[in-house]
Amino acid sequence: MTVTEAGARTYEVRTYGCQMNVHDSERLSGLLEDAGYVRAPEGETADVIVFNTCAVRENADNRLYGNLGHLRPIKMAREGMQIAVGGCLAQKDQGEIVRKAPWVDVVFGTHNIGSLPVLLERARIAQEAQVEIKDSLETFPSTLPTRRESAYAAWVAISVGCNNTCTFCIVPSLRGKEKDRRPGDILSEIRTLVDQGVLEITLLGQNVNTYGVEFGDRLAFGKLLRACGDVEGLERVRFTSPHPAAFTDDVIHAMAETPNVVHQLHMPLQSGSDRVLKAMRRSYRAERYLGIIDRVRAAMPDAAISTDIIVGFPGETEEDFQQTLDVVRASRFANAFTFQYSIRPGTPAATMEDQVPKAVVQERYERLVALQEEISWEENKKQVGRTLEVLIAEGEGRKDDATHRLSGRAADNRLVHLAAVDARPGDMVTAEVTYAAPHHLVADTVVSVRRTRAGDAWEARQAAPSAGRAVSLGMPTIGRPPAEAAPSSACSAHP
Repeated sequence: MTVTEAGARTYEVRTYGCQMNVHDSERLSGLLEDAGYVRAPEGETADVIVFNTCAVRENADNRLYGNLGHLRPIKMAREGMQIAVGGCLAQKDQGEIVRKAPWVDVVFGTHNIGSLPVLLERARIAQEAQVEIKDSLETFPSTLPTRRESAYAAWVAISVGCNNTCTFCIVPSLRGKEKDRRPGDILSEIRTLVDQGVLEITLLGQNVNTYGVEFGDRLAFGKLLRACGDVEGLERVRFTSPHPAAFTDDVIHAMAETPNVVHQLHMPLQSGSDRVLKAMRRSYRAERYLGIIDRVRAAMPDAAISTDIIVGFPGETEEDFQQTLDVVRASRFANAFTFQYSIRPGTPAATMEDQVPKAVVQERYERLVALQEEISWEENKKQVGRTLEVLIAEGEGRKDDATHRLSGRAADNRLVHLAAVDARPGDMVTAEVTYAAPHHLVADTVVSVRRTRAGDAWEARQAAPSAGRAVSLGMPTIGRPPAEAAPSSACSAHP
């Protein structure tokens, strides 16, 4: 067992899947630290390893059991080490995890992440596995302790669960029906974050724009966006992911009229074929989708729009695929998260006839990626000569150490690489775009650097760092995603 200077046990959280899982992992880390654990130092095996799992991918269970198998001899040789498995796969498989991997100490579901410290202690005392899966939400996650990964940007969950029945998605059966937080609680959390130095928040929900359904206000989401505009010190507001079927014009007006709500929208398409959308149980059609895009651009001509697209859904024909390409051409997405369909056990689509041969899916996928990369590059070239304010971030530019650049995000979420200047993560740099690539911009002409409270908060963290590594996000990056990736509009991760 690792003994730190304070004699505390160490932990590590390994996260897979969507933004909701990333946010839950911040809660899990906060719960463990609140219970006296500390993060494991980089490169060392923790005393407690927590897997926060995703059930969206076809091979999610294989990946989990492979990791558990790798840890088995380490755990057997190390007295007191514990392994916990939570998240969507745990909610789905429940007792099956302990049957297949009896060296696991704790299994907990999506509805009771707050139980983790107690379950770990119970397993230690009883010397046997503890499995606790709840059928409904015990405590809204945002009421739990949190160890946030960023000093300058934060997730804020406004709802959990989903009321849709998309045939490719298992999330609703694992996360449950939609539960909404009260607006006052959300705004209180946002104000607290801003007081701590946060400049940017992302409102998070499985279908974020259906917020208010639980208390009967279909305009609640637009009202919440406008209320965020009244939070002094909050500079950027984002949200993810909305559903086209419930996307209303009042949200467009709120985005356009609220100064700190950025002109960036992630709007999952999934398919441009009405026939496939019907088979997916996506309750909109291509015409409605394109109408939303047109109205967003009419209100915000500078809006950057991204999307999710599934290639090769069961029964998809070449004609269906061509209709998807047509919508992509018309939409002019800044970027797209494109996925090859693969069977997700437990979903209606898994047993549908006319599964598309993998070679056909691969060929269509390559054509879609090539088209979108061409469009992304053309759209990015339009940014050359523009002056952008970039929020400097950690870890965005993988080659920054070698190139001596800084990297961050413009308000529209485009990745920007900057000439090296004296700025910290959390600071704002205004610069002119000098070069465009399909998936990033370069801004070598720096106009000004604005030091911020967020940069101060980041600097304070560095002065008193906690031991250990960050929660691994498991989020896809802009560009060509892995061919085996499988999406869910409800929980697909994106920048």
